[in-house]
Amino acid sequence: MGRVGIRHICAVTLGVVLLTGCWPWVGEQAKQVVPDTNAEAARRIADHKANIALAAKVKANELGKIPVLMYHRVVRNATGPDDRTPAEFRAELERLAKEGYVPITAKEYVTGQIKIPAGKHPVVLTFDDASPSQVALDGTGVPLPNTAIGILYDVARRHPGFRPVATFFLTRDVFGKHDQASRRQVLMWLVENGFDLGNHTRDHINLLGLPKKKVYEQIVAGHKMITDLAGVEPHTLALPYGNQPNEPKWARSGTADGVTYTYGGVFRAGYAPAPSPFSQDFDPLAIPRIRSHGKKGECARFCSEAWLDWFEKHPEERYTSDGNIKTVAYPRFQSPFAAKRYKELALPY
Repeated sequence: MGRVGIRHICAVTLGVVLLTGCWPWVGEQAKQVVPDTNAEAARRIADHKANIALAAKVKANELGKIPVLMYHRVVRNATGPDDRTPAEFRAELERLAKEGYVPITAKEYVTGQIKIPAGKHPVVLTFDDASPSQVALDGTGVPLPNTAIGILYDVARRHPGFRPVATFFLTRDVFGKHDQASRRQVLMWLVENGFDLGNHTRDHINLLGLPKKKVYEQIVAGHKMITDLAGVEPHTLALPYGNQPNEPKWARSGTADGVTYTYGGVFRAGYAPAPSPFSQDFDPLAIPRIRSHGKKGECARFCSEAWLDWFEKHPEERYTSDGNIKTVAYPRFQSPFAAKRYKELALPY
């Protein structure tokens, strides 16, 4: 091998070639840029180290599982298996707040916009069928006390940081409102106060077994109802009875009557926590939910009380935030489960 004479050594720092000393024709202007570039690189390294340190301190795991809780009626005389009394609903929210959960919307979940403090855990509160027991307002727009939304606000007041947000999957019932003005009033109030409106189809018809045209018509009817009344497009769909159509992809996107829908996520009825949107296990066509209920019968293992008990015993399995929406932090051991589409945000530690 021949001898190689090296006349200059060029310094390379984080992909930036420092031209001074390598090319004699570089002027003073270029030399003045170098210190700023080095300072910026040093700042980024320091920020990265600080982010790693915080993630490790709070044991962040943004590949962990997220409880998406499913509610229906909140009524004093609970008769159906999906009903919860106001006292039961309040107790569950109080438990969530005390155990470090912070509500996010279904839209925030499927888009990965999970902006909660470091060390906290997201929970998605979802309400199906637009029952009057969920949302009712007095003449000044204040939620009535024993409705779901009234209880949610009261718990949020008692626990600062517990966001009073939720997703309402709507059908044509629209909280018992029968005229267009009243329907528009309540939906606009929800939107203005940070709540999320999702589609549950207009008529709550089982989509399983229906031809594609009928599936599209039902979903579009619900979609159009929401956009006409609230002026916003729903970003998610909850399947009636949790049943997928013959082709699951029909639920996520389609067209009918000149209206096209494309959803970020399609939710089923149960009975398990949902994967992180940053995990390779995330399937936008079939997002599981957990029915809110005590540990009785089949709910001894698969409803909210049982799963919250499980998370309490296995905290490493749940989603824990690093507090930085620009990173996806997780123990390095979990790296094989990270979705490749979020590679640029990855912060393994």
